[in-house]
Amino acid sequence: MWHYPAMPKRSSKKPEAEDTNQIAARVIQTVTDAAEVAKETISRVAAELGRRGGLKGGPARAAKLSKAKRAAIARKAARARWKRP
Repeated sequence: MWHYPAMPKRSSKKPEAEDTNQIAARVIQTVTDAAEVAKETISRVAAELGRRGGLKGGPARAAKLSKAKRAAIARKAARARWKRP
């Protein structure tokens, strides 16, 4: 005696093909996501290069300037700093 009915058969319906607009939207989304990742990577690399240059630049500039020129720059900076309200 059967207490359970037979399992239903699988649906014979095929999934509908994607519309051209849906395919285009999926492609654009994929490309945009890849561009975002590339932009983050480029920013990180550029920041590291800028940091390296900044670490070298200050001491190199100070070594190149004469003592009088450094003092003039410091006086100008102090005036600007104390001028602010």
